[in-house]
Amino acid sequence: MFATYNISIAVIIFFARVCDVGLGTLRQSMIIRGGRRYAFLIAFFESLIWIFAVSRVMSTINDPLTSIAFALGFASGTFAGMTIEGFLKIGDQVIRIFSRSGERIAEELRKNDYRATVFDGSGRDGPVKLLFIQSKRKRVPKVIALARKTDPCCYIIIDDIRSADVNGNAKRTKESLSSAAPVITADNK
Repeated sequence: MFATYNISIAVIIFFARVCDVGLGTLRQSMIIRGGRRYAFLIAFFESLIWIFAVSRVMSTINDPLTSIAFALGFASGTFAGMTIEGFLKIGDQVIRIFSRSGERIAEELRKNDYRATVFDGSGRDGPVKLLFIQSKRKRVPKVIALARKTDPCCYIIIDDIRSADVNGNAKRTKESLSSAAPVITADNK
């Protein structure tokens, strides 16, 4: 009976750690993306579960099974949290594409309702175009597929966006940036 009790406690500790560390991983994701409210709520439940798990380990400190369950739950929780965050695909990303066919890629992206900004650049092997595209994380694979379809050799970098500022508002607007007056004109060039 004592062994069954220890195994039950170890299993409870394992699942508690999976939950609290998984929540911690999601909380970090919310912090990085500026989701204060979600981070606050997640932190509350994360710490509540952690206190429960630690108290159980401390009450059975002489049982190595609970310590192993605690550590294994931590590792599994990290994996679970990363997996869940990957499924949720929260937030926006910026995709930077370097290509000699940048104008064609931009045209293809714009046909598919992506906004693409194109810059001239100079690479190791000559002139290139640099494209900046902002997209929801869920739609990034589509951007990559469209770019690779046009130029299989393009170089792509993807970064998370914490916030974007348009017209002084930290949110997206439907206003076009093309309605703004150009900074460089033919007269002041």
